[in-house]
Amino acid sequence: MTKTPVHQHPHFRPYIHYTPAANWMNDPNGLVYFAGRYHLYYQYNPHAVRHQHMNWGQAISTDLVHWQEQTVALEHQKHEVFSGSAVVDWHNTSGFGAGKQPPLVACYTGHTADNQAQFLAYSLDEGASWDHHSGPVLDLGKRDFRDPKVFWHADSSCWVMVVAHPVEHQVEFFRSPDLQEWTTLSMFGPSGATGGIWEVPELFSLQDDAGQQHWVLKVDLFPGGPYVGSGVQYWLGDFDGTTFTPRTPARWVDHGQDFYAALTWSDLPERRVWMAWMSNWQYAHDSPTEKEGWRGAMTLPRELRVCVDRDGPALAQRPVRELQALRQAHLPLPVNGAAALHPGQAHELLLSWPPATDFRVRLAFTSGAGVEASVEVTPDELSVHRPANEMTSDLGGYPGTHRAKLPSAPGRHDLHVFLDACSLEVFACGGRAVITDLLFPSQPISQLQVDVLGLEPGSVTADLWPLTASTGPRR
Repeated sequence: MTKTPVHQHPHFRPYIHYTPAANWMNDPNGLVYFAGRYHLYYQYNPHAVRHQHMNWGQAISTDLVHWQEQTVALEHQKHEVFSGSAVVDWHNTSGFGAGKQPPLVACYTGHTADNQAQFLAYSLDEGASWDHHSGPVLDLGKRDFRDPKVFWHADSSCWVMVVAHPVEHQVEFFRSPDLQEWTTLSMFGPSGATGGIWEVPELFSLQDDAGQQHWVLKVDLFPGGPYVGSGVQYWLGDFDGTTFTPRTPARWVDHGQDFYAALTWSDLPERRVWMAWMSNWQYAHDSPTEKEGWRGAMTLPRELRVCVDRDGPALAQRPVRELQALRQAHLPLPVNGAAALHPGQAHELLLSWPPATDFRVRLAFTSGAGVEASVEVTPDELSVHRPANEMTSDLGGYPGTHRAKLPSAPGRHDLHVFLDACSLEVFACGGRAVITDLLFPSQPISQLQVDVLGLEPGSVTADLWPLTASTGPRR
């Protein structure tokens, strides 16, 4: 693997977000939990910092926080290895297993210039190495037909696959008894946002706090997102084993610019966790990290739930609790004052305050060159503003303000923020509103200013933690 060149300034490589040591990365693929380890596969070019020669890179973790990069898992051979998913075939329905240990089975899109079809690969050594199954298992003879997400549907006792028809703005559902022979079930779409191609669909179920089951259908698109570039939309509804029926309109999963291709971990008991590519196709090939020899990072892993309030049911996201292990000594965070930050290091901020009808909470992140980003909360809205600077002059669509509506009468307000070397992830109202934005400051961020209007300063609880790097030494 090519070594990353060392540059003194600026440093954009994340401290707490996964990124490979070198070269290009985009969509997470094949997220699966097995034998106490979280497997992260992803779209990877081992030769350059551009989207070409797609393979599946891989990393493993025992805690969703500390990742160890591995060798390439699925190599580009007769076709490029595009996005897909992986499952534990517990009952060896595929017949790939040998002995008592179940195989891991990956379903991915094999891409050539004029065709995309779905292929299988399997592992008998807990994901360390993979064998390709011969030939496609689902080929409609289409140029654009990709991103299979497979799961076991217990009520139907079969595997279900959801695949995107990008140009038609549709996703199609298929079923199989053995992961090899697939028959069509139904089609969904066009619906919701259709201003760009549809990609990376996923279907899974969640229970709300009252125990009601909701099926979540998630579809990404580019362009046509909330701010012209990439975006992720979802519906809540019902799935009867054949057809998905939405009960809510389409909504945005994330109201920032840099959350795409989210995928949940298969076979993870008791909770639903996902991770996304932290970038935007609008400017992914122009990010200034090329000078450091890498491009592409993942978001922090997030636990999902369905919240129900007077606005109805909605998806909520929270950073996984395992991230608390990275907290260093707690620092005071003055309200209506400034706090010094460790330049370039990752930080976690947590603020909360009681219900109020008229207030404004503003966080300004500054470097020696001035304000690099700001976060504001009012009773109705969460917003993040990132101004242009000398590092982002080539990133069309980078500067701007990104806004998310807050639920009505949310109760006590909370604001949870993670600042890393090149990113800002903001969660408000228990994760009902989320904004994810890359940041490329002209100088490392070194100060945080907290300003509060319309609230008694003593009613605001404010915490700040520098975070230990989870990705090993800076490379």
